[in-house]
Amino acid sequence: MSWQDELDEIRRRNEIALQMGGAENIKRQHDGGKLTVRERIDRLLDPGSLHEYGALAGATKYEGARLAEFRPSNFVLGTGRINGRRVVVGGDDFTVRGGAADAAIHSKQVWGEMLAHEHRMPMVRLVDGSGGGGSIRTFETVKATYVPANPGFDVLVRLMGEVPVVAGCMGSVAGLGAARVAASHFSVMVRGSSQLFVAGPPVVKYGVGEDLTKEELGGSQIHAYVSGAVDNEAESEDDAFAQIRRFLSYLPQNVWQTPPRAEPHDDPNRREEDLIDFIPRNRRAGYDARRMVELIVDRDSFFEIAPYFGGSLIAGFARLDGWPVGLMANDPYVIGGSLDASASDKLARFVDMCDTFHLPVVNFVDQPGFLIGRDAEMTGTIRHGVRALYAVFQAETPWVAVIVRRVFGVAGAGHGKTTGLNFRYAWPSGDWGSLPLEGGIEAAYKRDLAAAKDPDKLRAELEERFNALRSPLRTAEMFGIEEIIDPRDTRPLLVDWVRQAYEIIPTRLGPRARMMRP
Repeated sequence: MSWQDELDEIRRRNEIALQMGGAENIKRQHDGGKLTVRERIDRLLDPGSLHEYGALAGATKYEGARLAEFRPSNFVLGTGRINGRRVVVGGDDFTVRGGAADAAIHSKQVWGEMLAHEHRMPMVRLVDGSGGGGSIRTFETVKATYVPANPGFDVLVRLMGEVPVVAGCMGSVAGLGAARVAASHFSVMVRGSSQLFVAGPPVVKYGVGEDLTKEELGGSQIHAYVSGAVDNEAESEDDAFAQIRRFLSYLPQNVWQTPPRAEPHDDPNRREEDLIDFIPRNRRAGYDARRMVELIVDRDSFFEIAPYFGGSLIAGFARLDGWPVGLMANDPYVIGGSLDASASDKLARFVDMCDTFHLPVVNFVDQPGFLIGRDAEMTGTIRHGVRALYAVFQAETPWVAVIVRRVFGVAGAGHGKTTGLNFRYAWPSGDWGSLPLEGGIEAAYKRDLAAAKDPDKLRAELEERFNALRSPLRTAEMFGIEEIIDPRDTRPLLVDWVRQAYEIIPTRLGPRARMMRP
């Protein structure tokens, strides 16, 4: 006896599932300038690589033994490949009940997270809806309320310490959906067409009396620029997919593997003449730190993460002779490059991520210290800053610091693990101490300056005396700095360092003792 009838029924249900929420809802999605979940997955993955799980899951009605109605689950799940490497991908289908949980099959979503965990594959979430407890309509279905729970959240927690987790905020995302975006190593949202909030405008209006549009409440201008809840902003959905693909290209499949090397395409011994005078002699003058980074790393390899949040710290991935590295640099054009609360949070999270996935870190240092002033105190800069220092001192991944200019105070002491092997190079423009000389004189000689007949003359004499002592060569004489280099030699030296780092990394693979937190 053949099973053809059953196979035909399976095929018929699969065809219904491909229709998602129906032609009218698909049109509404397109009219809003958005792709459907299946279009998103097709554009994200390598062509033809999707293997779907749970296509038959959904809400059904039967007339006797005959299926009378089938509404597919509003969550599409499968495995596929990105740049040839296998990933788990799960996406909300907004065309079915607006992505609300009362149309979801929770076990399907959780199973996908478990698959990523057990098979040690990166997890990509394309979030478009609430994904939480559903709407009030849920009460009509279950005929009762319930104590809130987050299904499978323990798996989400474990994933952060073992495999890369990426989230795309693809529409209006609230509640547990917003938490699924935040519970990631990298998140991106689309300008103008995606929003993220704990609760949407109707609930906010009723709850706290704020009458706001979705964009005003949770657009990318809030979360990518101010709150830091999302890392990057994309110009379009295709741009978001490109950023996801690029982010994953620097990371290993899991913490038991080394980060993947790309085919080298740049001269490892390249020396850039522009670096010889890149740092101004005027200590108050700024310079383009991103340009400095680009002159040193492999050409076109720098991928910046959270470029608008915590702007005084530049952070991202790059390559040296094809090897991926985590990279940080202070931006003197933003609050002088000092660490405020936002930049400290950004530093801690980035260092934790690099350490989790065994990415060696290159730190270009021009750190004047923690941000000072009343606003800095009101935002708890010192607490956030100490958290950042903890991340640095707990990191076990290979680390090198290139001191390009200032290193001052407690924040400056976080340029590397100063209590251990602190591997670093300095440029001749290096300038360091407990306090910057200019402000330090005012603090140390306050009484003398107040009592002097000519305070300006005394201040100038003091500056001249201490300027003679601030030369980095004097520090090198005491072996307070290991090597002062020609800035043009930075790339060849870092290439040599990264090759050594990747000889060490295979001996240190596996999860860290502390779990990575969002």
